[in-house]
Amino acid sequence: MALQTTQPGIGVGTWAWGNRLLWGYEPSQDPQLEATFRQALDRGLHFFDTADSYGTGRFDGRSEDLLGRCCGVLSPLERQRLTVATKLAPFPWRWGRGGFRRAFAASRRRLQGKLDRVQLHWSTARYAPWQEAPLLDGLADLVIAGEVAGLGLSNMGPRRLRQVQARLAERGIPILSLQVQLSLLAPEPIAPDGVAAVCRELGIALIAYSPLALGVLGQPPGELAHTLSGPRGALQRRLLPAAQPLLQGLQEIAGSHGATPAAVALNWCRAHGAMPIPGLRRPEQVDAAAAALSWTLSEAERQGLDDLALANRVRMPANPFQSA
Repeated sequence: MALQTTQPGIGVGTWAWGNRLLWGYEPSQDPQLEATFRQALDRGLHFFDTADSYGTGRFDGRSEDLLGRCCGVLSPLERQRLTVATKLAPFPWRWGRGGFRRAFAASRRRLQGKLDRVQLHWSTARYAPWQEAPLLDGLADLVIAGEVAGLGLSNMGPRRLRQVQARLAERGIPILSLQVQLSLLAPEPIAPDGVAAVCRELGIALIAYSPLALGVLGQPPGELAHTLSGPRGALQRRLLPAAQPLLQGLQEIAGSHGATPAAVALNWCRAHGAMPIPGLRRPEQVDAAAAALSWTLSEAERQGLDDLALANRVRMPANPFQSA
């Protein structure tokens, strides 16, 4: 694949904003998260992705609440420059054309009215295909009624994406974006018959979530000892040994650009036409991500990383809801 000449920007994922199980969220972190939001805007990161299911236990909906609080203090011009996208989960009790109506209203309330794009969080094609089409029709109704500016999708493969795009096109509703797991440890979307090619063909923006593989791609090569516990620690213990050649390649390219390995991993996504949305929780992480916007990979660097990614047999777990 040829290098993308015009590359997407970088957005911000907010899965960790309210998630205790995987990310150890505590309310004491809120001022730091608000500072992270402010720093992102100042550094030119203007796309924020959230979901109505982000936030564990008693912090249900916390990610949207925090984003809404941050948006509520912006000037009209700053709000206009910002894009906030949320994902609505197709839980079993949400069905029919009006199945998302209450969830959408709740998300818009938590976000204090700053909701620019609504997205289907995952495809139900693998376990309840009958549920998906009416829910999508309901989301299209929201766009037609002017209640939200645009519609996006998440966790759909190439075959399902074509089907959904054709259905929505009959109503004149474009799919603005599709987000899928995409990283050097999850390169499946960039395969010749992968969803990245379909997005290019159909004019759908591709968004890469988990572009740093939950932090694995920011690790220096050779360091297999780590202190993370829980699911992230288990994942790193499984991935790091096999990922050493890839991490070494990232380190070498980073050195030639005066950058970090994480920035190289983000720019690999951008080179494939995808906007990465790394999870950012501290202002210094914003600075590191924004620094990647000042340079791009060469064709040889991108190809070398492609080869390393495809040769690496141990990969990130696939999303169980990802459709074909």
